[in-house]
Amino acid sequence: MTLLKNAAAAVLASAAATSAAAGPAGNKATAVALLEQGLAKGDRDFIRAHVAEGYIQHNPQAADGREGLLGFVDFLETLDPPVQVNPIRVFGVENFVVIHQTAEFFGPKVIIDLFRFEDGKLVEHWDAIQEEVTETASGRSMTDGATEITDLEKTDVNKALVTGLVTDVLMGGDLARIDSYIRADYMQHNPYVPDTRDGLKGFIAYLAENEISFGYTKLHNVVAEGNFVMTQAEGIYDGKPTAFYDLWRVEDGLIAEHWDAVQEIPAEFAHGNGMF
Repeated sequence: MTLLKNAAAAVLASAAATSAAAGPAGNKATAVALLEQGLAKGDRDFIRAHVAEGYIQHNPQAADGREGLLGFVDFLETLDPPVQVNPIRVFGVENFVVIHQTAEFFGPKVIIDLFRFEDGKLVEHWDAIQEEVTETASGRSMTDGATEITDLEKTDVNKALVTGLVTDVLMGGDLARIDSYIRADYMQHNPYVPDTRDGLKGFIAYLAENEISFGYTKLHNVVAEGNFVMTQAEGIYDGKPTAFYDLWRVEDGLIAEHWDAVQEIPAEFAHGNGMF
């Protein structure tokens, strides 16, 4: 048994080295495997091989460090039904990886994860988790739609476009500028917002008319690869501090599609790092 465990550890160490050499592509594979193999299947050797000892955790329920993550796996194994993960979109550049997934975790959930790597090791994790809603305002699901990464040469331009929308409109409140950022036939996956650019404008107007507070106050991270951009921000929704994780797909210079995971920021955490 000891020989088998040592052999498995050697294989995992070799895989970790390969991931580090592979750069962004290897980081993506490692991040997906952490969800599918490390968390959903309880593979602790994988976690020990690929997660840094000083791993910084921002999920409110998991303790800090690699040992905290291993303890979280212990908790996941007590769940009935067991945790399940289904990564749908995976993108990122350099040391960041974004994963958009559905999961079984105390019921059906939609999750957007952000991972940071150093030298091929996972060193930091953030996420937002939302209950999956099946009857949506647009008729689309929270996760269907385009998945193909294209326009790699436009990564920086698309990142700047989406950053402008967030800073000018969602943070700055300049609603008149929506048309310069979003296509008229904009496809919406937020379950409460109708399709199209006018549908988004109508939803924002509804919030104002009903005195439902909404706004982004700080943009923390923006990660882009080709036509996909993820923004991680905090703000206020209905008077409550909220984490906003948005995925945007850009087409021909304007935002064409949007997904998100929105989570109220809790008052208590299993660590001292906060959600950001």
